Amino acid sequence: MRRFLIDTDTASDDAVALVMAIREPTVAIDAITVVAGNVPLDQAVQNALYTVELCGSDVRVFAGQRGPLMRTLQTAEDVHGNDGLGDIGLPLSGRQPAGTEAVDVIIDTIMAAPGEITLVTLGPLTNIALALLRQPAIATSMAHCFVMGGAGAGPGNVTPLAEFNLWCDPEAARIVLRSGMPLTFVGWDISIASATFGPEDAAALRGCGPLGEFSVDIQAVLDVYAKESSGIAGFDLPDPMAMAVAIQPSMATVDRRYVEVLIGDGAGRGKDVIDWHGVTGNQPNVDVVTHVARQDFIAMLHRHMTGD
Repeated sequence: MRRFLIDTDTASDDAVALVMAIREPTVAIDAITVVAGNVPLDQAVQNALYTVELCGSDVRVFAGQRGPLMRTLQTAEDVHGNDGLGDIGLPLSGRQPAGTEAVDVIIDTIMAAPGEITLVTLGPLTNIALALLRQPAIATSMAHCFVMGGAGAGPGNVTPLAEFNLWCDPEAARIVLRSGMPLTFVGWDISIASATFGPEDAAALRGCGPLGEFSVDIQAVLDVYAKESSGIAGFDLPDPMAMAVAIQPSMATVDRRYVEVLIGDGAGRGKDVIDWHGVTGNQPNVDVVTHVARQDFIAMLHRHMTGD
């Protein structure tokens, strides 16, 4: 049984990733920590609590940082809906997170079990960076960290160059990249290549039962955004793709490379700069996912929804 610690800015694709982790029989989730990103922190916390409750789980949810380390928070309700879960009328209020602050939970969980905790990050890296600043030893005390972040070999989804999670808090991403922790990056390019859902794909996922219906319904705003703004056939699921790789790393083809992130306020803000050809001479610091077979991802996703 592998032990996961999941950090999320819970919106429509994050919620599906949480379902996958909760339903995975080989994984035990120590905690879910929440950060502001797709939606403000309080909404992201409610969305995580609702998803955990929907799955019949008792995993604890902890609230973390309300904004980036050095910037004003810019959210993505236009992509995921005002409530982050598609504005379909779900009861997303009134639940209470656990009392401890998320950054302390991250530090304490990793340091109490050296080499045992796999960290999976689905949002901006603010909580993780702050944990590293408080306790740098967590970088070498975790088993591995899987990051949904970056654009990989493709274009960005918030600017022509940058993917949202790194763009939202590039300073935090830089701290993580320079920390020495074992990292795998699953970029937005992998989601576009292998985790897009047109009408037939969405219908097949919906047919997996109540959790499949939930996973499709909460993409209502994202589905429209994807077709009108991203130019793809329907919604895509980058966070579930990252979770799938974390659950079964062997499904991914990786290229170990040196990766840096651009900061500042120019056009390059939040761009993951990948040294594909070793021209910098820097030691590689990230396993960059370059391919995941679509059929493997879809099979895992359906299995988690049905429980088969």
